[in-house]
Amino acid sequence: MKTILGIDPGFAATGYGVITHDGRTVKYVTHGVIRTDSNEAPGKRLLAIFDTISDVIEKHRPDEAGVETLYFARNASSALPVAQARGVVLLALAKSGITAAEYPPQAIKQAIVGQGRADKAQVQNLIRMLLGLGEIPSPDHAADALGAAICHANTGPFHERIGHEKPGHPKIGRSKVGGST
Repeated sequence: MKTILGIDPGFAATGYGVITHDGRTVKYVTHGVIRTDSNEAPGKRLLAIFDTISDVIEKHRPDEAGVETLYFARNASSALPVAQARGVVLLALAKSGITAAEYPPQAIKQAIVGQGRADKAQVQNLIRMLLGLGEIPSPDHAADALGAAICHANTGPFHERIGHEKPGHPKIGRSKVGGST
């Protein structure tokens, strides 16, 4: 049984979700969100994300991680802070020796719903059903992180079998310790 950590990086709010996967079914472990104070210096905010993700890693000991990639169709001004948050997340994973696979939002939707243009409510409801939860996980960032973990559980083994361990696959890039996508 593998433990998988899903992460939805964000500067103001970084979502995380932990599931287990036995090769056939996924089971819910926990989820949450790391909120940073906009009145704090950027370095302190990034440190809070790093420290909290490191604590989650230490507590749950994930074998692998699925990280949602950046997507900025309309709000490019927030790209840099989110990229910085993504960087500290990848650093925490690498420091812990955890291989991270990165998935664009469309690939996550495809893995959960079966189509990449599904709306957020449909994706969140299926996450709830797949994990046997009574309610849709909230906030949205945590639900997105659980989606990244489920996507990794469903697609990660396939890509390992066909040899997509390095960046370059059109939908999925893989980061190894010391590497990046």
